[in-house]
Amino acid sequence: MPIPRLRWHTLFIAALTLGLLWLFFRNVELHATWQAITHARPGLILAAVFVTLLTYVVRAWRWQALLRPIGKARFRTAFRTTVIGFAATFLLPGRVGEVLRPYLLARTEGLKATATFATVIIERLLDVCTVVMLFAVALPFVNVDVGREVKTASAIAVAGSVTALILLFMLAGHPERLGQWAGKLARHLPTRIANLTEQLVRTFAEGLKVMRHPGQLVLAAFWSVPLWTSLALGVWLTSLAFDLTFPFLGSFLVLALLAAGVSLPTPGGVGGFHYTYLLALTQFFGAPREASAAAALVLHAVSFVPVTLVGLVFMWQDGLTLGSLKGMRAEAESVEKT
Repeated sequence: MPIPRLRWHTLFIAALTLGLLWLFFRNVELHATWQAITHARPGLILAAVFVTLLTYVVRAWRWQALLRPIGKARFRTAFRTTVIGFAATFLLPGRVGEVLRPYLLARTEGLKATATFATVIIERLLDVCTVVMLFAVALPFVNVDVGREVKTASAIAVAGSVTALILLFMLAGHPERLGQWAGKLARHLPTRIANLTEQLVRTFAEGLKVMRHPGQLVLAAFWSVPLWTSLALGVWLTSLAFDLTFPFLGSFLVLALLAAGVSLPTPGGVGGFHYTYLLALTQFFGAPREASAAAALVLHAVSFVPVTLVGLVFMWQDGLTLGSLKGMRAEAESVEKT
């Protein structure tokens, strides 16, 4: 009897997570790693927690700028749904929060859900462009050799993101025409499905209205810089807590690898986050392996635990549970597709 597709997916995620954790822990002396954790400077770690939590305020401001062309979203709603979404992503499998965050905001603020999903896509493209831009800016000032492959991958990432933004700009210019075009493509399908396809594409294009408002898009791009600079500062402060010293600009190099690591489909970034941080510190800066492993474990906690706790408080205040969020996922995905 064939194994269901969902089980294959689960097995793949489990194997990927275990493989990355094996890469992380191999050749790491656990006792020395624990000693490094116990001797870390707590003041610097607390400062890292503060600046990392601050990024969610900036995320909410940026999201408001992207949402403004399709409707008004209060800061309180943008902030709370952002935090809840990231908490859900950490606690639940399948990156649930990425779907729930725009769905919860649209439901609270009375916006079109499909249009709200479109703004999240723009967010992701801005993130890629910003991370790679900061990486490129920092590289000449940091005495490390990242290799031709990394530089090539960075150039491809920038080119792909810019191309996607241009394509979204072109799509956003004619939502009605785009919907009609999609309807023609679906003319061989049953009438109801063809109409739904046309409506979906048109509504999604409406969510790209920010592409037709350069001022709002520039504002969102502006907020992306302090957002990722604050994340880099959290990385730098946590590293300093373990006496892993490198120039602040070097944290942009570390952050670029971390962004690649957390993009892997492991629960809560486990494995990918740890291994890419260890790789960056040992390869770029020649840092001790045990101290780097200890910093990776603590930095992962700094990045995920505080926002998860705050998200659980917001969920409790809103009468939400992890079980109800799981149920909402199917509802949100159905809204996204219809």
